[in-house]
Order: sequence, then C-alpha cells, then structure tokens
Amino acid sequence: MLIEAGATGTVDAMLEAGAAALQSGAQADALGPVQEMLRRHPGNARLWQLLGLLNRDLQDSAASVEAFRRAAQLLPNDAMIATGLASVSYEAGLPAAELFERAIELSPTDRSLMLRLSAAWVQEGQAQAVIDALQEELAADPTWIEGHKTLSKLRWEVGDRDNFTTSLDRAVRAAPRDKALWLAYVQVVTHDKLHERALAVISRARAVLGPLPELDGAEAIARTELGQLDAAAPLFTKAAGLGDLSVLVAYVRFLIRSGRIEEAAAVAESNIEQAGPWMWPYISICWRLLGDARWQWLEGDPELIGVYDIADALPDLGKLADRLRSLHWASVEPVDQSLRGGTQTQGDLLSRLEPEIRQLRQAIVAAVQRHVAQLPPPRAQHPTLIEQRYPILFNGSWSVRLTHGGRHIDHLHPAGWLSSALYIALPGEHERGVGEAGWLALGQAGDLVPNLPPIRVVEPKPGRLVLFPSTMWHGTRPFGTGERLTVAFDVKRPA
Repeated sequence: MLIEAGATGTVDAMLEAGAAALQSGAQADALGPVQEMLRRHPGNARLWQLLGLLNRDLQDSAASVEAFRRAAQLLPNDAMIATGLASVSYEAGLPAAELFERAIELSPTDRSLMLRLSAAWVQEGQAQAVIDALQEELAADPTWIEGHKTLSKLRWEVGDRDNFTTSLDRAVRAAPRDKALWLAYVQVVTHDKLHERALAVISRARAVLGPLPELDGAEAIARTELGQLDAAAPLFTKAAGLGDLSVLVAYVRFLIRSGRIEEAAAVAESNIEQAGPWMWPYISICWRLLGDARWQWLEGDPELIGVYDIADALPDLGKLADRLRSLHWASVEPVDQSLRGGTQTQGDLLSRLEPEIRQLRQAIVAAVQRHVAQLPPPRAQHPTLIEQRYPILFNGSWSVRLTHGGRHIDHLHPAGWLSSALYIALPGEHERGVGEAGWLALGQAGDLVPNLPPIRVVEPKPGRLVLFPSTMWHGTRPFGTGERLTVAFDVKRPA
C-alpha cells in the first residue's frame, strides 16, 4: 500500500497509507515513502505531521520535533499539530509549557491537555505552581478524577505524605454518593505502603454506597497484603465477577501466601492467554516451590540474564551523573513504585535530547542488541524467547536515585520484554556495607515467599548494565550510606 501510495503521487493516498502504517506497526516501512512524498510536497503540513508521528513511534525525538515544528509553521492554528508539537517537545526534554498553553487555546475543551501542561511545568521546576493550579481547578470542579489523581501523586512526591489526598477527601464529603470519586480515592491509596489507609477509605465508601464488588476487590487486595488471609478469602468470592486484573493477581498472591501453591499455579496457568505478562512471574514461583522442572524451561537458561560492562561506551560518568541528578525534582519516592528511600525521574529518559542522554541511549541500544543476539532460539509460548526480536525500542526509561539504606523491593515489569539496571554512581565500599549490600537479586520475591532464594545476584559497578526478562522478579539489597544512581528501562516487546 505504501509503495502504491508513493507511486500514485497523491498526498491523500500517502496520508491514508501512513495512517494505516501507524496502526499496523509498519512505521519503519512508511518512513522512506513519506520522506519522498515530502520532497515533492514540502509545503504540506499533514505530511510533516505524519512524519512527526512516524518518528515519534520509532523513538527518534529529534526528527519528530523537527517535523512537528515544520507542520506548525505551515498550520499554526491547527489544534492537533499544536498538541503534537507540545507533546514531542516535552518527551524530548525541551521547554513545552508555552506550547501546551497554545494547544489549550486551540482546543480548550480537551482537559487532558491541562494535565500535560502540568507535567511540563513540573519538568521546568514549577511543581508547587502545578499543585496550586490543580487545587484551584478542582475547587471549581471536584468531579475531575484525573485531576485528583495527578494532584495526589504530586503532593506525595513533594513530601506531603499525610495530606496528599486532601482534594479527594473534600470531594467525597461534598458528593458522598459519587461512586466514581470514591473508587478513585480507593485506587489512589491502594498501594503497598498504604493498606491500612485504604481499608479506612473503603469502610467510609461502603458506609454511604452500600455493598459494591469493586470495594470488595480493593479490600481483598489490602487484607491479602496485610496478611489478613481469613478476612480476605470471602471477599475474593464477592469480587469474582469483576474481571479485574489487579484482583486476579491479588488472588494468586493470596493462594501463595496461604500455602496453596498448586491452586495458585492452576489459576495462573489458566489465565496466561489473557494476562500472561502478569501470570508468568507467579507461575515461576509456583513451579520452583513445587519442584516442577518446567521452571528451568521458563527461567533456567543462564543466557536470559546478561551482565555488560559498558563504561567505555557511555558518556563521562561524572557528567552523566550530574545530568541525571538535575532531573530528580521530587523529595520522596513515587507512591506506586518499587523504590524505597529515593526518587525517580518522570517521563521517558531515553527520549531526551541532551548530548549525554543521546550517547547513553546509543550505548544502551548496542548492548541490548548484543544481548538479544545471544538469547536462546525461539521457544513456543515462552514469554521472553519470542520469534520477533527487533526493532529495539523502549517501553519506558527513567533514573532512580537512592540514598542511605535505599533499596528496591522485589517487583516486576509486566509491560516490557526485557528489563534492566545500569549503574552510574555508587557508594564507596566503606559506605555501602558488607557482603551483598546494594546488590541486585534476580528471581526472588522476598515479601511473598521469604525462603525462596534468588536465581542470581549481581554486584553493581559503575558502567555495569544488567539485562533480564521483564517477567523475572528483581529487587535490590539495602545498602548503608551514600548515593546509588541508576538508569533503568524496559525494552518494548516487538510487534
């Protein structure tokens, strides 16, 4: 279709073919024909917009920004182009607040742009201004759920752990029968550090809304993680009809915590087709606990874990560390992430255009290609050893800065194909602690099955990159004092 569109010489045919390529995952195939069409029609804003979208999907931030700038010059009052330019500029780490303000002028009813503007303000060092603006907006419209979620997250990250849900609390007091507000409130506090708080909110919601399976599911999650298994059991029955993935995962965890390992394995295996990335990590635990040899098929190949010392390919580690530190604006860890005692950057780190980040991305891509090339051959139904292994793109990237006893609890990244830890700066030996302090543990889910040993532990070193399946449990040992600065990313599962 792309070749035919290019041969016909019509812009409309190319735009149609390009839109189809964006939907089907053929962005790389579309790039050349669109560029050729632009050589013939350089004044067509829609072609530049299409080129920007293609390059955005292919994660070429510089080319995407340039294409959207050209499109905006040609059609300065087009809302979609203005939104695209603001979005790709933000993703590239460029100033974007004024661009989002322009997009809002052109599309004033699109409330999602307010949240994107908020993210741009935060990136430009205006977190408190964002909090103030969101509070004002929510005072005018307390039913704006995404605004509440964004404000709660921001208030938590600036250190307001006690009152970060104030806007939601006010909203449900003003509209006590609003089910959507109550469920949003429950969702905001349904995290591993806040289970007691979640139970209190669930109790308040149930008092005004009556029995709801959504509240039963949320309570089942909280009580499971608090170890209140007898209280959790009947709640899973009440929530069974929800079809909620978080409740399904919690039920598998409930079975494992209850010692019902064969049942947990059966539930997880029966749900692979619709929830495979979430089920495989629990299947691994169950198979290992049951002595089932299939765990070797799943995670036993040593080639699944790669350790690469790439300091020579990276920018100067001191300069890179300074660049990363400048992006850590929060004062505490995000409420919904695995780190403890540190902060995490926002946005896709590897999409940024600073020279150090571009060189970092180049080195990472080369290492990932090397790792993928040595993986065992494709294996039917295997979550990692898949047939299609290219192109190498990312499904999220960030930096983590841990200090004084910081660590990552054992967790997983079900949205990715391969996951990572790249060490940039580490405490000295006298600061770190003895033994395996600060080391990366792979294949261990300590809060769920404390006696199950890791598959492998890896000593961190500056410039060391560790790659492993995204479905593999991973966490870090606590360390003593000092700073531990890392980059992490998930490699996108190829279509």
